[in-house]
Amino acid sequence: MCGIVGYAGFRQAVNVLISGIERLEYRGYDSAGVAVCSNNAILIKKSKGRIQKLKELIEAETIEGAVGIAHTRWATHGAPSDSNSHPHTSNDGKITLVHNGIIENYKQIKDELIKKGYRFNSETDTEVVVHLIRDYYQGDILDAVFNAIGRLKGAYSLAILCADEPERLIAVRKDSPLIIGIGKGENFVASDIPAILEYTRDVYLMENGEVASVTADKIEIFDSDRNPVVKEVFKVTWNAQDATKGGYEHYMIKEIHEQPTAIINTLRGRLNDSYENVKLDDFNLTQEEYKKIDNIYIVACGTAYYAGLVGKMLIEKYTRKKVTAEVASEFRYNNPIIDQNTLFIAISQSGETADTLESLRLAKKKGAKVLAITNVVGSSIAREADITIYTWAGPEIAVASTKVYSAQLIVLYLLTIKLAALAGACDKKDLENLYESCLVTAKITQNVLDREKEIAETAKIFVGAQDAFFIGRGLDYCLAMEGSLKMKEISYIHAEAYQAGELKHGPIALLDQGIPVIALCSQKGEQLVKTLSNIKETKARGAYVVAIAQKDSLEVQQEADEVIWIDSCNNEAALIPAVVVLQILAYYAAKYRGCDIDKPKNLAKSVTVE
Repeated sequence: MCGIVGYAGFRQAVNVLISGIERLEYRGYDSAGVAVCSNNAILIKKSKGRIQKLKELIEAETIEGAVGIAHTRWATHGAPSDSNSHPHTSNDGKITLVHNGIIENYKQIKDELIKKGYRFNSETDTEVVVHLIRDYYQGDILDAVFNAIGRLKGAYSLAILCADEPERLIAVRKDSPLIIGIGKGENFVASDIPAILEYTRDVYLMENGEVASVTADKIEIFDSDRNPVVKEVFKVTWNAQDATKGGYEHYMIKEIHEQPTAIINTLRGRLNDSYENVKLDDFNLTQEEYKKIDNIYIVACGTAYYAGLVGKMLIEKYTRKKVTAEVASEFRYNNPIIDQNTLFIAISQSGETADTLESLRLAKKKGAKVLAITNVVGSSIAREADITIYTWAGPEIAVASTKVYSAQLIVLYLLTIKLAALAGACDKKDLENLYESCLVTAKITQNVLDREKEIAETAKIFVGAQDAFFIGRGLDYCLAMEGSLKMKEISYIHAEAYQAGELKHGPIALLDQGIPVIALCSQKGEQLVKTLSNIKETKARGAYVVAIAQKDSLEVQQEADEVIWIDSCNNEAALIPAVVVLQILAYYAAKYRGCDIDKPKNLAKSVTVE
């Protein structure tokens, strides 16, 4: 979850490093630090807190040198503190490194190293690695690194400096993301592309077990057996401006407003006049193969999981095959039933989500057909899946996901159409309606964004709230879960989602005078009538109800205290504009409450540890 940057070149390294970790701060911001090779020594500056505090430390003392590493931390082992901040260094100052991931066997190694006389100055698992490398070091840092990582268990990416070899850095990748940026007279290491996009668009995507030796003029990459690896250059196609705020106050509100574009980009080239001609990247599942599939899993975490719940309901409805949606962190430990007749669908914004990636690997090992939905080209999940479908949402920086969720839903609509066509289990008219939903979603989502100020006014009901309910039925319940997640993530209000019909089976006891209840009424039909009855139940207990409904559902106005209207449309088309309303409510609730919207406490963007 942490962010790593490394540099070897002709510039002052500290400037490149600080710029890089600022672009990776979404990966963690409990502490930050830099290390630079200077005059045959390694100079280190680090501090608990945001990168700005580190910058103030650096401004007070000149750090010169053209090779260095940097880190922005999301704490796992050891609370945020100066001593637990990265980089970590060996007792004699010879070896310094930064780390993203978790070393699972660190206690055993730590005990061995303490017996050898090594002193530990932090509570982190990372410090074990730096002392272990020092223990193996006999004049060649690459040899020492290979010997040390042979002892490590867990997930990690590392960037390492050696005072005796000040012109190069070593980079290691195992189950945590790491890329190498290729420049002219300079080269880069980073956890993610935005960190180096100011300097280069050419990168190498490191694979598991690979180790790189990086200098200003040379990049050497080796596999786990130390064989040289020849890699293809990956060309980055998006701009640095795409990863900046672009005049908005926060990344989150910028990304909320980018959703119509994300939807259009995700649909581009995939719609071809009718549902029968939908095209999905390298989707190559044949009708014969699909008919053999008797078990479908959708596995993801957080927001991606809630998108997966929508996918589950749509695929079941249109294909009449049973679908199970599971949280990735639980999936592997539930002894899932997987074989060659299983279709495994992994959803991940970053393509590096540790639990989802490990679940994918389990599914592949057991013979399942693996399909990935991700936003990052070249990510681990994309590379390891049999079929990859990209959400062309562009870089998403805010910790709370918005535009990628909408793009994931669009991909799930398209995937449902493809699978339903293979299954031949539903009426053509139904598929035409789902296809039509894809066509109109961007427009009706833009119409919601055009009413941002109106929705922002409604969000004032959350200013003094300690609790909030989100209720809905069917697909609206899936939206309720995503809406409650957004609210709790960035406003710190205790927000819970409930199936509207379950309120009277316990949760209604929590209702009190004035508690905000967001009632999802985006889906017209039989369930809407039942939800209106549940709204009456909440109002009878003193709740203040804000409903989200289509404009032709006028009966909603008779029951709710307020209604935020979305355009009348097919039910599936209503999902994304309804969730955009929820995103705007959460954003302004957090803003009114003075919360750090882009960097909510205790959270990081890309969860690359289990």
